[in-house]
Amino acid sequence: METITIFNSTLNSIHQRRRPFQIHCNYNEVSSLDYHRSLMPAIHHQKQQEKRRCEYYDLSKELVPYKKAWDWQKSILKHRQTLIEKDEEDLSDTLIILQYYLVYTLGTASSEEFLNFNRNDAPYDVYRTERGGEVTYHGPGQLVMYPIINLRYHKIDLHWYLKTLEEVVIRVLSSTFSIKGSRVDGLTGTWVGNQKLAAVGIRVSRWITYHSLALNVTTDITPFQYIVPCGIRDHQVGSVESVLEESVSSLQLMDVAHESLLREFSEVFQLTLNPKPISDLDILNGLLSTNYAYNVQHPTVTGVIVDKSHSALVKHKILPERLLFPCH
Repeated sequence: METITIFNSTLNSIHQRRRPFQIHCNYNEVSSLDYHRSLMPAIHHQKQQEKRRCEYYDLSKELVPYKKAWDWQKSILKHRQTLIEKDEEDLSDTLIILQYYLVYTLGTASSEEFLNFNRNDAPYDVYRTERGGEVTYHGPGQLVMYPIINLRYHKIDLHWYLKTLEEVVIRVLSSTFSIKGSRVDGLTGTWVGNQKLAAVGIRVSRWITYHSLALNVTTDITPFQYIVPCGIRDHQVGSVESVLEESVSSLQLMDVAHESLLREFSEVFQLTLNPKPISDLDILNGLLSTNYAYNVQHPTVTGVIVDKSHSALVKHKILPERLLFPCH
């Protein structure tokens, strides 16, 4: 059995080392350093060129309805494909970062045998999507990143893209939290010991990516018990908060993880991030007019609530039981 020693740090002083704690594991790890060396030629090549622009939309402090974000991804994808059809230059990539209401998602070929409930009586909403992979859960405390990237301007290699997404999270864990993240041979995602902290599931259409990765930061792990996450029965799901084993403000932890994800994503993919106001694409207006949106820090209702989502949020003490909102 191999012992990995991981050094903690407080968030107020990231580089101040504190007591070590140990995680024991007995599986084969694929070294992040070894794979990172294989990324270096591509990264070095891009550094010699001007960084490509990436417009990003930040809804990380909102709980977003799954279908709204899904539709938005597909509309951006369609726009980018239109540029290709017209033989026009695709000048920038796009990144969306957000949190979701409690929801389960299935991949294109996912098996419902990994649902530990009757789909007609699901505890939360369930969506079958066009991404790869098996069932997973999204919810508050989990940061989801959706890069909509034209791989023609990076590297036309899906294996490279998946591993580079994993590299982003490995760097976040290492540089910001002094946690040793790794890959597990034959599996996707980012791991700490036997716990999967980040899941990856993508779709690529005409070399343009969508869907992507989800990092559990302060996520309540309970909803994962109703499924077999990613179809893997002999591993666990964890979060940054649970691995740190420190009493840290959830909001502070989310803020630091959010900042680190953006920084490492920009560095690894060699992109210049340009924040865009949500109003530019009427995203927020769309959320308010067709569904609902909560502010995570100040959970007040601004629209119509779907009963199942509201009940779930009450159950997990994210929202009060009684709310004032318009009924239609």
